[in-house]
Amino acid sequence: MATTDIRQIAIAKSVLGNAEIEAVRKTIASGWVAQGPRVAAFEADFAEYTGAAHACAVTNCTTAMHLALLAVGVGPGDIVATVSHSNIATANCIRHCGGEPVFIDIDPATYNMAPEALRQFLAKDCESAGGSTIRYKHMASLAAANGPPAKLPEPGRVAAILVVHQMGLPCELPEIIEIAKAFDLPLVEDAACAIGSEVRLSPNTEWERIGRPHGDVACFSFHPRKVITTGEGGMLVTNAPAIDQRCRKLRQHAMSMPADQRHESQTVCFEEYTETGFNYRMTDIQAAIGIEQLKRLPDILRKRRALAASYTERLQAIPWLQAVVPDDFMRPNWQSFPVRLAADAPCTQLKFMQYLLDRGIATRRGIMNAHQEPAYAGPAWNLPHSEAARDSVVLLPLHNYLEEDDTAFVLDTAKKLIE
Repeated sequence: MATTDIRQIAIAKSVLGNAEIEAVRKTIASGWVAQGPRVAAFEADFAEYTGAAHACAVTNCTTAMHLALLAVGVGPGDIVATVSHSNIATANCIRHCGGEPVFIDIDPATYNMAPEALRQFLAKDCESAGGSTIRYKHMASLAAANGPPAKLPEPGRVAAILVVHQMGLPCELPEIIEIAKAFDLPLVEDAACAIGSEVRLSPNTEWERIGRPHGDVACFSFHPRKVITTGEGGMLVTNAPAIDQRCRKLRQHAMSMPADQRHESQTVCFEEYTETGFNYRMTDIQAAIGIEQLKRLPDILRKRRALAASYTERLQAIPWLQAVVPDDFMRPNWQSFPVRLAADAPCTQLKFMQYLLDRGIATRRGIMNAHQEPAYAGPAWNLPHSEAARDSVVLLPLHNYLEEDDTAFVLDTAKKLIE
């Protein structure tokens, strides 16, 4: 193999620079590095960007979802309808509440929860338990696989729907919102990958950013694999003051007053702890980085969308590699760029990834499925589209340090495989 056939192309790279370094320096020099004024400023900026009334910063997206589910009422013995086709955190945060996930299959075109599958689950696998409460019919199968869900008189209440905007591709919110309202269920959005993605709720309406939010709560991640980063970190946004206040209290051990309020008080005051809370606080150092990252976001999105367009155009010459074609209602941020190997592809997913890696091109396997991991194995889930996506999709490199010449190299390399 000639050396000219090899480049080192990473799957992802964060966009960080002098602005973030200076913001951290100033924060450290201020003497306040824990949750404080920078966190409050980041929350305000994030709420303004997304169009939400409230934003609450936390340690990561998993803790954001944990608090969000608690705030909408998920508790021990409850069921949450979600997807298996997501990072394991989506299912884990339900168990952190003492609940259990029931997995809904995806739409193979969008990699997100299929609205019709959700509707069928609620109509056929659940039953009325009086009033607006519905209960999952098959709790025995979950108990057989995982042990009794909880020592409660009536476990199995369907408490919420948790959707995912997978890889920054918005889920079919218009239909899912309609279903959630019809069954009177809270809707929580796992928007870990979706900062900057946009959606239209009907054909003639304006674009709205994910995180407005369109459900009850939306949760974001600032992990380095995401479009913007604070190293680790998360944010939940809501239009409901009660949900925001609940999450703010729980994120700091359920203290009766925030630390900054106690610090600024001109009289001696003592906090109370009336319930068990958590230490889910973001630091001012992280928030200082986040403030600068938000300023970069418009340029980051422009570049990612241009690279995705370049990939999509060039993929027309490779019929055995299929790109996502976004629906008219979605405008992705392209946090990842997935391609699916067609049935007549000249190699397996593993061989394709190894072929590219041997030429310096890093890739990742399609999104994992929680139900195929030991922690969630047991019930006989019928999720053919989720399983096919995991085993046939490959994520190609996409980040702001790539150029269109790099996308050409990636796909030209792929084309050579068949030769």
